[in-house]
Amino acid sequence: MRLPDGPLDPGALFDFEIEDLWLEIGFGAGEHLLWQAARRPHIGFIGAEPYINGVASLAMHAAAERLANLRIHCDDAASLLDRLPAGAVGRVFILFPDPWPKARHHHRRLVAPPVLDRLARTMRKGAELRLATDHNDYLDWMLEQLTAHPAFTWTATCADDWRRRSADWPETRYEAKARAAGVKSTYLHFVRCDGVAYRLA
Repeated sequence: MRLPDGPLDPGALFDFEIEDLWLEIGFGAGEHLLWQAARRPHIGFIGAEPYINGVASLAMHAAAERLANLRIHCDDAASLLDRLPAGAVGRVFILFPDPWPKARHHHRRLVAPPVLDRLARTMRKGAELRLATDHNDYLDWMLEQLTAHPAFTWTATCADDWRRRSADWPETRYEAKARAAGVKSTYLHFVRCDGVAYRLA
């Protein structure tokens, strides 16, 4: 289930012809990724997660469910995105990333120009980027970074668009625990909006 070394050919990663390639960056214990992969057997999924406990959990459950459309990248997102061809990805999930709340740690935040530039390169025009957070300061940060980026457009038209998950967006254990503690989450949908080409630095 782990990815091979070197540049990645999405069509060669799976034993069948995939209809699209979707990524989840920082999948935690993997519940959301498992849910998506089980319901979309013709989509190829890659999950990126540097922490071995999350990787082990996902691998165990994916094997138990015999999911042939799921691959795991046990490292950071940048190293995965740099190995994918331009325009290969149709959807990306970044759900409840570490907010790194202290100002001196903000440079570690995932949703920032270096990763957004990589996403812009690997996502085709019209591809969807889904994000979620339960941290208000990080929400402001994400909106600032994404709305300033020329390759992404926020699709929200009313408050419910960020207050409620869509029907094909399951609740994770982390989210359920936060909700039980009275913490609200926010859900963001962006699309890759233009034809500007981004190259690797």
